[in-house]
Amino acid sequence: MLTHEEMPAPADRLEEDYQQIITKLQDEAKQSAVHAAEEYNDMIDYYTVWAHQIKTPIAAMRLSLQSEDTETARKLTSDLNRIEEYVEMVLTFLRLDSDSTDYLIKEYDLDSIIRTAVRKFSREFILKRLTLDYQPVNYTVLTDGKWLTFVIEQIISNAVKYTSEGGVHIYMDEPGILHISDTGIGISAEDLPRIFENGYTGFNGREDKRASGIGLYLCKRITDNLGHTISAESQPGRGTTIILDLTAARLVTDD
Repeated sequence: MLTHEEMPAPADRLEEDYQQIITKLQDEAKQSAVHAAEEYNDMIDYYTVWAHQIKTPIAAMRLSLQSEDTETARKLTSDLNRIEEYVEMVLTFLRLDSDSTDYLIKEYDLDSIIRTAVRKFSREFILKRLTLDYQPVNYTVLTDGKWLTFVIEQIISNAVKYTSEGGVHIYMDEPGILHISDTGIGISAEDLPRIFENGYTGFNGREDKRASGIGLYLCKRITDNLGHTISAESQPGRGTTIILDLTAARLVTDD
């Protein structure tokens, strides 16, 4: 497309009128794009501030519950963790397309990342009486620790959320291929190809009324950005296995 400055000199009055109309339309389009960008940035700023502000009452409530060790307190803490998880999902969603996304690529001890994620859901495991089968994987991964932690937390969160009995198994059957399996409700064959789509919950998710349809979508976006791959295997009523291939990274370290 030619700008006004790049257009050839008009051959007659009619062509000059056409060029003036085109120039006016181009100017209006530029103004609309600038206005839309400003509105989008204002929206991002608002929700970012909101997400950070909501963390303050969450922290206060968590502090109040720490002094109690009752069934009600454990249940409230679990619900509070869920609220905090949704807030983190909002922040992650906002940061994904940000120009200032803060990836710090270097080598991390994968066991440290897994332990951090597991520790976050320790109360949920106890509250639901679920088992955790995890042995150190002894693997060093080239990644961003914060973003990979978010991915693993989301996978474990889903495993705990949709498992009522049995437990979660975290293992590495070959170097760099991390499996997180559960004995939960599983995913139907027709839903399985679409679970990483934005907003897609599938039949079991809709029936269970707790699915947001954004967690696995964010995981897919993040793993793509990090050079990893994520996939799933599942059978309804027998559980789900999420597979992270951490060997596929072709990234430059920031050391």
